[in-house]
Order: sequence, then structure tokens, then C-alpha cells
Amino acid sequence: MIEFGHGTHVGLRRARNEDTYHADASLGLFLVADGMGGHQHGEVASALVRDAVADLVARGHSLVEAVRAADERLIQHSRGFHDARPMGTTIAALRLHADSYEVVWVGDSRVYLWQKHLRQVSHDHSLVQELVAAGTLDPAQAARHPQRNVITQALGITAPDQLHIGMARGRLEPGMCFLLCSDGLTEDVPDNAIASIVSRQDLSAQECVEHLLLAALEGGGSDNITAIIARVN
Repeated sequence: MIEFGHGTHVGLRRARNEDTYHADASLGLFLVADGMGGHQHGEVASALVRDAVADLVARGHSLVEAVRAADERLIQHSRGFHDARPMGTTIAALRLHADSYEVVWVGDSRVYLWQKHLRQVSHDHSLVQELVAAGTLDPAQAARHPQRNVITQALGITAPDQLHIGMARGRLEPGMCFLLCSDGLTEDVPDNAIASIVSRQDLSAQECVEHLLLAALEGGGSDNITAIIARVN
């Protein structure tokens, strides 16, 4: 049985919410998408990708197939707008099966797994993450880097032949707790604070989400904030 909670907030510094999400326990599908801010159509991009992925997964496609097809739909749709800047979005998606899970992502929206400790399953497609991977920047510096929000992959913007869809799979076990979130959460709430909330067994999944949103607002609310928690009971 899957218990889940979900929520989104515009934050304290943005006029509109370009984040969106989808949570469907019957399908085992959970996703967060963060539309590109400043592109006028960020909320359109994230909603289009959300709907496309949900539709394709429901019709039997794998997560990777669904995300790639959603990217193609978004590119086609954006050609109808007379804007020099294409519309784009990140995505972080989770699919739960009977005894396994799969995660896919593009951009810097994240998927975490709590199982005795908090582990980031996804790996940001970002400039600072590339610098960390290359050994030229340590993670503590990355968290404060002025270009930490510069992403290197996004649906609708990255050329399809250069699009890299991150993937991870694992065995599903009782007690696992997954968190999907946009960078509006991780920008203002450190991982140790996230872990202290996600690990609380005295709170429902929905209450944990509400605590996460509140923590992000108390941390500055610098961006749109979206979170989904899915617990395997």
C-alpha cells in the first residue's frame, strides 16, 4: 500500500507558480515538473509535460519513453509561440511497481529516498554538479555557488539528440519513503532538515509535505516550492 502526500506553493518572491505535479497511487506514478522561470510559458511547459507523461504511462509506456515523447510534444507545441526563448521544464518522476521502483529525471528537480538515512537518488543536471563531478568544486561550495541554479538539461530546450534522461532502478521494500521536489525546496531547506521531517513516523505523508513547504517558506521562499512524499507500507 502506498501512502502519499503532495503540495505546492508559489513561494514569497514569485508572481506565479510554474511548478506542477502528478500523484497517482493506483498507477504508481508520481512526478514533479518545474517550468523555466522567465520564459513566459513555464507553467504551460510543466503542465504539458505532466499531462503527456501521465497519459503515456497509463497507456503502457515506460517512464523513459514517456519523458522522451513528452519532450517531443513540448518542442512541437512551443513552435506555435512567437518567442525567441523556447519554453522548458525539468522533471523528476517515480514509478512504483509490485516489487521494484524506477526513477527518471531531467534538470535539477530531485528524487530522494529515506531508508534509515536520506539519499539523493537523482543527480542534478546542473553546472555546479558538473564541477563537483570533475573535482573542481566541493559540495559545500556548490550549495553557495552563484551559478547553482544554472541547469544543463531541460525538456523543450535541450536538443533532442543531446537530451540526457537520468535513470535509476531498485528493489522496492516496505518502509521506503520517497520524496520528489522542485529546487524551491532544496534551495531553502538543507538536506539534514529535510531528513528530520521526512523521517517522522508520527506525521502522515501529507503532514510531512506541509512541514516541508513551511520550512521552505521560513527559509526565504525564494522560488516556487513543490513536494510529493510516497511511503511504501
